[in-house]
Amino acid sequence: MKVILFTIGDFSVRSYGVVVALAILLAMGVAYYLTRGTHYQKHIPNMIVYVVLGAIITARIWHVFFFQWDYYRNHLMEIPAIWNGGIAIQGAIVGGFIAAAIYMRMNRLTFWPFADLVAPAIILGQAVGRIACFLNGDAFGSPTGSGFGIVYPPGTIAYDVYGSQPLWPAEVWEGQWDLIVFAILISLRNTKWPAGFMFLLYSILYAIGRFFLEFLRGDSPRYALDWTAGQWTSIIVILASIGLMIYLLLKEKSPAAEMHTG
Repeated sequence: MKVILFTIGDFSVRSYGVVVALAILLAMGVAYYLTRGTHYQKHIPNMIVYVVLGAIITARIWHVFFFQWDYYRNHLMEIPAIWNGGIAIQGAIVGGFIAAAIYMRMNRLTFWPFADLVAPAIILGQAVGRIACFLNGDAFGSPTGSGFGIVYPPGTIAYDVYGSQPLWPAEVWEGQWDLIVFAILISLRNTKWPAGFMFLLYSILYAIGRFFLEFLRGDSPRYALDWTAGQWTSIIVILASIGLMIYLLLKEKSPAAEMHTG
């Protein structure tokens, strides 16, 4: 666990930024591979710029306002400093989704089939991204009250909050859950489903894991029902995804769709 990997003069290379960059490159490479043989593949290099930009902006906004607003409202000049850590994965997914949808529309491409193809790449990138959180000492859990857990070193946010107490490995377990979701999606990628189902399944599976792991988090303010912003977002995503699944299924089975297919 190392926040700063090395220093060149006055410039510090942080593990968080390095691993996040690797996660983006990995997700891009896997997405490029999964879209082989389709007209989507050639758009991956161009699209990734817009998707990453949209994801970073909303991920930072999400983190600042839902997780650490008490701090940032008194340190407004630090809001753009994402290299110090502090981006919310759920915000990144929302921003990336919106940016990809806009790109698809501008280039007259069909969104849902593309989303299905790249869903495994997204969750794999998230899994690697959680390594960045672990090395940076954020997205940490609450005290376990026992000898089990992660003890974060000085210099991490977790240490500043809880000191040398063992904490639940919330971010580690989330990364492991992401890998399980990746394996599920890869095993089902040749299943015949309505367009959009694979991406929505990814959304539901990730949100389920995130919802339960949030009970262990020690860095998130809690709102109604003593739930975190991550839990409320997860519930909204699950319900919205189920609703969209029903809509897409009914749309595919509608008489108009059948006549068009015939």
